[in-house]
Amino acid sequence: MGRELQCAVRFGGKTATGRALLETNDIVFRGELRLKVPLASLQSIAARDGELHLQWPDGTAVFELGEHAEKWAHKILHPKSTAEKLGIKPGLRVSLRGDFDGSFVDNLRSTAKDLSQSKPLKNSDLIFLAATRAAALTQVKTLAQSINDSGALWIVYPKGRKEITEAQVLAAGNQAGLVDVKVASFSATQTALKFVRPKAKRKGGAGARP
Repeated sequence: MGRELQCAVRFGGKTATGRALLETNDIVFRGELRLKVPLASLQSIAARDGELHLQWPDGTAVFELGEHAEKWAHKILHPKSTAEKLGIKPGLRVSLRGDFDGSFVDNLRSTAKDLSQSKPLKNSDLIFLAATRAAALTQVKTLAQSINDSGALWIVYPKGRKEITEAQVLAAGNQAGLVDVKVASFSATQTALKFVRPKAKRKGGAGARP
């Protein structure tokens, strides 16, 4: 979700200041006190008077977020779907490389204007590469040439596996002339990194559409 705020938190009879991060699967607090609250374990979520009240099996924490309390509560209660996180919208040209879950492919087939699972479409809006090992990253440079100026290449890879690491994925994207702009949880076992063409290298230069 990518939200981060400086705030105070009350937990276990203590009050501490630090930074709260609203991530895809957890709320993390780093400061004088350290907390990691799995969103899946939450039993109660409420925003009252600028405070976010969270209850889970380990206890109850109150985050003093001010005007952001209701926004965070809404984000937690109504998380974005995988399609929303990945920018999948009707009418796009989409290319797939590698093996993807059937339900993901079916969703793309019903949403995209054009979908290719064999070779990348020229001027693709989105390209998804499923990389289970570092060797699959040799395709990145070629795939990067098929995205349009405002398009993106998503590299989907397993979490916590030595066969392929985040550093290797980032290096492959950068070596292909792309920049990483977003990370998303693709599934319980996979992470996705989004790469785009730098504005200076798009048609129209810095004034091109972001």
